[in-house]
Amino acid sequence: MKTLYLIRHAKAEDHGLVKNDFNRNIVSKGKERAIRIAQELAKDLQIDAQSLFISSSANRAIQTAHIFSEILGYPEANIQETRAIYEAHFTDILAVINAAAKDVSQLFIFGHNPGLSNLCNYLSHEEVDLATSNVAILQLPEDFDFTELSGGTAKLQGVIQ
Repeated sequence: MKTLYLIRHAKAEDHGLVKNDFNRNIVSKGKERAIRIAQELAKDLQIDAQSLFISSSANRAIQTAHIFSEILGYPEANIQETRAIYEAHFTDILAVINAAAKDVSQLFIFGHNPGLSNLCNYLSHEEVDLATSNVAILQLPEDFDFTELSGGTAKLQGVIQ
């Protein structure tokens, strides 16, 4: 069975006039929390050749993806970046997921709210509000691949907070 991990970026710098939203970086408190959550996730997870990381190309999302890749043992150079996840409606994020190759068994999406929480709710028909660095773990039905994922087709296995 295939598993989808929806990971909200770590806590970032406050909004301001000096730096635009896309370029905001994670703060030390956010980095510490992301490390803790990635370590928790690593306890029950084995990265393999069928694992794929896709991240929003916004600074705070890709920085979070780098933290998780180091702790989980995923090659940082293999992280795919896309602007399509940044400030995206959940259906746009789902389109990125639906495009994953059939051989991908573990898909990690690093992005932003409200899109990720709304996507989790749509896929699982559960109410989830992901805080920064939280990971929603969704299981696809047996014999499903990511191209078939749609509303109500995934089971929420849990949220690491």
